[in-house]
Amino acid sequence: MPARRVQLFVTCLVDLLYPAVGERTVALLERLGCEVGFPGSQTCCGQPALSSGYPDEALKVADRFLDAFADTEGPIVAPFGSCVHMVRHHYPRLYDGERAAIAARLAARTYELPSFIVGELGRQTVGGRYPGPGLTAVAYHHECHMRYGLGVTDAPMSLLRGVTGCRIVEPARGELCCGFGGTFSLKLGEISVAMADEKLDTALEAGAQAIVSTDVGCLMHLEGRARRRGLQLRVHHLVDLLEPDGAL
Repeated sequence: MPARRVQLFVTCLVDLLYPAVGERTVALLERLGCEVGFPGSQTCCGQPALSSGYPDEALKVADRFLDAFADTEGPIVAPFGSCVHMVRHHYPRLYDGERAAIAARLAARTYELPSFIVGELGRQTVGGRYPGPGLTAVAYHHECHMRYGLGVTDAPMSLLRGVTGCRIVEPARGELCCGFGGTFSLKLGEISVAMADEKLDTALEAGAQAIVSTDVGCLMHLEGRARRRGLQLRVHHLVDLLEPDGAL
């Protein structure tokens, strides 16, 4: 059977701060029988500008995304739901005319990684192992744009349940935001920190030794706050746990 052609939408934060997440995403997709393309001209999706109230500037950046992916083939897959939400829900509203049609086609082709694996490839689990003796207690953090914007909750949990070496714990008020929110954490720092502390405290109260998510912004926020507080709480992107050899 020929490999299924897909395109990696790496996203800014993955590219700049968590490149290993991008590399592991490619390795996972290839292990699942995909041929992964990477349009080298892709940059930001424009979400930071749009959410900060600059739609004209966001449109200029979105134009670059359209130009990078319009002539590619296959699904566009990203390891970060927030940017997928931008492409799916905001791009069709930013454009009119011919560009609107291109934006709509790209929106329909764009998936976050767990939904693509579970829904499009039909894989409820893909293996993976959390290294170390015994079972590590893991709390899953549902990123807001994926949970509320895309309506995705089951797919990442399905993949996480297939990882050996960990047991899933459910913190109280697990549906709440971690406080990152892009520029929210910069403009309203005290509130953002309080929200992160609540997320960390409830994870610890549930017995978690690690927090897992698909949003590298949330992970950066929670990891930084945990480090500043000296908490013994590890933070991982979901794709890190899906490595077959447990190499975090």
